[in-house]
Amino acid sequence: MRACGSISIVIPARNDAAALSRTLEWLERELDGGPIEARAEGRETRWPEIIVAASGDHEGTERAVAGRARLVWPAGSTRAELMNAGAASAQGDVLFFLHADSFPPRDALALVDRALADPRVVGGAFEHCFAEPVWSLRAITWINRVRYRLTRNYYGDQGIFVRAAAFHDLGGYRNVRLMEDLDLSQRLKRRGRYVLIHTPLVTSGRRFLARGPWRTFFFIVWLLLLHTLRIDTERYAERWRGPAELPPGSPWRGGAGGVAGTP
Repeated sequence: MRACGSISIVIPARNDAAALSRTLEWLERELDGGPIEARAEGRETRWPEIIVAASGDHEGTERAVAGRARLVWPAGSTRAELMNAGAASAQGDVLFFLHADSFPPRDALALVDRALADPRVVGGAFEHCFAEPVWSLRAITWINRVRYRLTRNYYGDQGIFVRAAAFHDLGGYRNVRLMEDLDLSQRLKRRGRYVLIHTPLVTSGRRFLARGPWRTFFFIVWLLLLHTLRIDTERYAERWRGPAELPPGSPWRGGAGGVAGTP
């Protein structure tokens, strides 16, 4: 019997059919206990439960899902709104939030189960790693690892997992347009132990590569500084998200990557 009960994987996707298709294919092919393994053993039920909360491209997203997950279409389009909607329809005892361009380790479910065997643990995340072998991304990964080890503030591209009861008791993600993962991390730390699994979860660095690795990194540093000083960051949300009709992480229009003074 699993120590933490059933796990629901929740994937937010906004106009991101191509990346979503690759991630679902990975989960189906590689994740220990996933659909392919279940079919090989003659089991008809899906384990784990996979929910895609989507916005934007209906036709492309439906093709990407292709019956490999339960698809929900919330009214909102921010990551917080999508993840909250996915969590609301999830039936698992544990929620595992995964980006549409992230690939968890094959034994991710067993690792989450092991971490949550300690009843004091309310949630956690995985080690961060970019998929692309680019030196600047490797340097940024190293800097990020130092940061989150010191702060225990984890982000969505690390695959945040949390006990469903604790998530719902906290009211889920706050309705903000960015920094929602940081906000959730800080609230979870006050509720119980919040742990790091020292196995990498691989995430695409496409946003960094499309916008410039260091320019994007220092934009994030700027946002973190504003958040730390309790200065509203919402006015930067659309710049971070990019045009609503394009996939997340699309290049900044006009080529300007300025931070201060950005509308």
